[in-house]
Amino acid sequence: MSGNEAIARGAYEAGVRVGAGYPGTPSTEILEALVDYPGVYTEWSVNEKVALELGVGAALSGARSLVTMKHVGVNVAADILFTSAYTGVKAGLVVVSADDPALHSSQDEQDNRHYARAAKVPMLEPADSMEAVEFTKIAFEISERFDIPVMLRTTTRIAHSSSAVSFSGQRAPSRVSGGFDRNRSKYVMIPVHAGPRHVDLERRMSEIGELAETLEINRVEPGKGSTGFITAGICYQYVREVFPEAPVLKLGFVHPLPERMIREFSRQVDRLIVVEELDPFIEDQVKAWGIKAEGKKYFSSIGEISPGVISDKLNPGTSSEPLSSVLKIPPRPPSLCPGCPHRTVFAILNKLGYLVSGDIGCYTLGALPPFSAMDTQLNMGGSITMAQGMEIAGEKNVVAVIGDSTFAHSGMTGLLNAAYNGRNELIIVLDNGTTAMTGLQPNPLSGERLNGEPAVKLDYHKLAGAVGIPAGQVRTVNAYKPDDVEKAIVELKGTGKLALLVIEGPCLILKRKKKK
Repeated sequence: MSGNEAIARGAYEAGVRVGAGYPGTPSTEILEALVDYPGVYTEWSVNEKVALELGVGAALSGARSLVTMKHVGVNVAADILFTSAYTGVKAGLVVVSADDPALHSSQDEQDNRHYARAAKVPMLEPADSMEAVEFTKIAFEISERFDIPVMLRTTTRIAHSSSAVSFSGQRAPSRVSGGFDRNRSKYVMIPVHAGPRHVDLERRMSEIGELAETLEINRVEPGKGSTGFITAGICYQYVREVFPEAPVLKLGFVHPLPERMIREFSRQVDRLIVVEELDPFIEDQVKAWGIKAEGKKYFSSIGEISPGVISDKLNPGTSSEPLSSVLKIPPRPPSLCPGCPHRTVFAILNKLGYLVSGDIGCYTLGALPPFSAMDTQLNMGGSITMAQGMEIAGEKNVVAVIGDSTFAHSGMTGLLNAAYNGRNELIIVLDNGTTAMTGLQPNPLSGERLNGEPAVKLDYHKLAGAVGIPAGQVRTVNAYKPDDVEKAIVELKGTGKLALLVIEGPCLILKRKKKK
């Protein structure tokens, strides 16, 4: 199984009843695997915050819940994450953060281990698919035992690599009885209640810290030599490949860290090296305890580590020469698919010379040649509101471009903000009928749910009317009729008023898939 499939399997065996999330590489396949298991409700929520709120509500009502997202999705869900640590969750709640070192499909490389420390919640990190099954089950047990959400961190390599797994085939029965327990001092986080809950959270985390000292997912693997390694996740596999006989402290708990175990291990070696991707999260804590350690002295905080990198840095001259070819391979940058409905739009925007405030989706490739028709892109839903800021600062030639799934995720609030504050921008929604970038998942604008059932489909015109945009400033055109597209853009932009233009054209890959 892949790591993502293994997490789904672990959740099923743990008795999960609810799975929610928002598609985002490298986490997407977890829910796509979980939907096939009986007895589990699954959904693509409109965004990560909504997914986690749903998961917390289900857990408080007695249903074990799994919530999945990529690393930047935790930024969207952080509000509820921090406060749910105070309230507790009753039934188990596991939040998957799939980090993306080396930016394979992301706009940043953030290290979400910091979220576990900041939110004061435990975090586990598996090193292969078998651990992904087991750690998911353990995470649910810890969550219920200590009444706290638990984060499960993976990275792209764990999420998408496959390794052998074995599993019982048994589904754990619910260990929580009854539904929601009314307790306002615990679940209504006004200041007078939140203060005592913070005290209780510190108590629970202290007890979890004691558990980390004894739980088998943290283990010392004795070996030969005077250099010892502390590592976790995929880096454990790399260390074992390069130094198969070295002593290793393999961590499954990356927060809280087992201080006594680390101190004892450090006394057994003359030299201690921490191998971890991205930030020196473990290394900094080890040094803060006064333990001499090295790590980022050798390994960058940027990108991925590999066995070759470890070998080059710690055993220079011993790594084998990489395979090479005398052939000069021409570069092949990503590009919009031939026939993609977005191509027409970006060709026209380039021709018209507008300043384009862009967003996140496969259409972000409109920023690249030959279109070169997107000037900013920061975060999900940011195109509409960033364009408003540009307009306020004096830019007159701005249009916002956003995809259908991203519009549902966090674009509608920007539309409302524009109407409420009297902005005069042109907002273009590129609706290709799917969440294409992450693998053709349905969304609230495609009329279909995760399990294939039909769903309500947002009516753009009614939405625009509801926020006060006149009917004459709302238009829908066919992406494959370039003259109509250009005419609509020029006319709506020329009104000098807030306008919404929906450009519809089916994703060709989805169209072929459905035809097949």
